[in-house]
Amino acid sequence: MTPRELVFDATRQFAAAELVFGHGTDNAYDEAVFLVFHALGLPFDVSDEILDRPLNEAQRLAAESIVTERIATRRPAAYITGHMWFAGHEFQVDDRVLVPRSPLAEVIGSAFAPWLDCNKVGRILEIGTGSGCIAIAAALALPHVQVDATDNACDALAVAELNLARFPEVRPRVRLIEADLFPSTDERYDLIISNPPYVPSDVAAALPPEYLHEPSVALAAGPDGLAVVRRILQLAPARLTDPGALLIDVGEMASAIDRAFPSVNFTWIDLAFGGEGIGIAYKRDFTF
Repeated sequence: MTPRELVFDATRQFAAAELVFGHGTDNAYDEAVFLVFHALGLPFDVSDEILDRPLNEAQRLAAESIVTERIATRRPAAYITGHMWFAGHEFQVDDRVLVPRSPLAEVIGSAFAPWLDCNKVGRILEIGTGSGCIAIAAALALPHVQVDATDNACDALAVAELNLARFPEVRPRVRLIEADLFPSTDERYDLIISNPPYVPSDVAAALPPEYLHEPSVALAAGPDGLAVVRRILQLAPARLTDPGALLIDVGEMASAIDRAFPSVNFTWIDLAFGGEGIGIAYKRDFTF
C-alpha cells in the first residue's frame, strides 16, 4: 500500500466507527492524515511522488496500528502522537492537559491586532495555562513581553515546563506559577488571557468519549458552566492596567455570559478561520 491509500483507508474506517473529532481536526480525512503521516514520519507538505510510493511491511503495520488504536480507545489523536500544533508551533501534550485547539491562536497569530497595540503590551497573564501553548505562543508573537502563566494543577504545569524547554528563546520571559487563577502577588497586567473551563457539569458528563479522556477540571465549571468565568470577571479589573484588557475563549457560552454579566461589555470577535466565543473586554468595559 502507499501512504495515500492508507489515508483513504483510515478515513473510511474512522467514518464507519463514527469517531468524534474536534481536537485539532474536524473530519475523518484530516484525522487520518494527521495519524498516518505521524506513523510514517511524513511532513504535511510531502510530495505526490512520496505519497504514491509503495511502503514496506513495517511501515504499513505502523500506520495500521495507530489507526486501530484511535478507533479502539477513542483517545484524541494528539494524545496518541504526543503532540499538537497551535498558532503555528508544535507542542507536547498528554492526558494531563487539554488538547490545544482554542481559536485564540488566530488572535495571537495577528499579534493581537487590531484589538491591542502590541507596543503598549508589556506584561501578560494567562490563567489556566495547561500545556503552556497560549502563554508560549503569545511570548513568541510579542518578543518584548513578559508572560506569567498560572495553573492550579501541578501535573499540567509539568507539561507546560516541557513545552517551555522546547522554546528556549522565550524561557527568560515566561514564568509558570502554581496558583488558583491569579498570582498571589499584586502585579497588574496589560493583557489577561484565559481559556477557562466553561462547560456545564451535566453537559460535560455527556460528552463523547474523546473528550472524557481530557482532564474534567479543565472542561466542567459548575451547573451553569460559569463558575470559573464568574471569579475571573470579579477579580480581573483590579489586576488590569488602566488601558488593559481581558481576552477569553468561552466557546458557545458567549450569549450566556452576556446575559449573566450585563455589567461587563464584551466585544465578541469575528474569526476568519472559524470558531466562536472569543471575547475582549477592556478595563473601561467593567462597570460594576
